[in-house]
Amino acid sequence: QRIWQHKNKVVEGFTSAYSVDRLVWYELHETIESAIKREKAIKEWHRKWKLRLIEKMNPEWQDLYESII
Repeated sequence: QRIWQHKNKVVEGFTSAYSVDRLVWYELHETIESAIKREKAIKEWHRKWKLRLIEKMNPEWQDLYESII
């Protein structure tokens, strides 16, 4: 649902302002709490670390949205 909202510019903020609508990385979590905790941790990372995380899973930076619906 969240990805669909971003792709359809339903959510205001960073993603709509900068036309960010490709899913290039994701993780599955058992609970919303663990997902939020992980998201907050990653937000503190250096950009280089985030890029490495993405490229390990998706070296071509393909949009993964269709593969998860």
